[in-house]
Amino acid sequence: MQSLLLLATDSPLGDGAIDNYVIDSSVHVTTGVLVLVAMVATTIQLWRLALAGKGVDRLARVLLAAAQITLAVQALLGIKLLDQGQGVVQLYIHYLGGLAPLGLFIAAGWFAWRDRVRHTRVLAVLATIGLVSAVMAFTIGQEYANRGV
Repeated sequence: MQSLLLLATDSPLGDGAIDNYVIDSSVHVTTGVLVLVAMVATTIQLWRLALAGKGVDRLARVLLAAAQITLAVQALLGIKLLDQGQGVVQLYIHYLGGLAPLGLFIAAGWFAWRDRVRHTRVLAVLATIGLVSAVMAFTIGQEYANRGV
């Protein structure tokens, strides 16, 4: 079984230590699955609360944090793959779709919400849009990576 992380000891990749790490694209795929799981769980919990007319609870906060962390890690792995020259196998929309959910969560955090129920409803809508975007990015990513285009 080949290693998912390779340390290049004598590498033309750069002088920095992080430049000498090469990751396999399967790490990005696995993290993509984790993103989808986190986004689905977050979206379900937010809609459950929104439909019940409740504010964001502790579980929703934990799920939101998990979704944001997995999205950030996924973006960083994608940047590393681009750095390794693997960006030619993807469409630009894959990158936009992958970053959109994180951008939506960041934008939602810019506003002060007086009405907790409205805040939950807005987050539920944004999470749904983010989930659709993440599914699209994952599907496009899989399709183009598997075709080797």
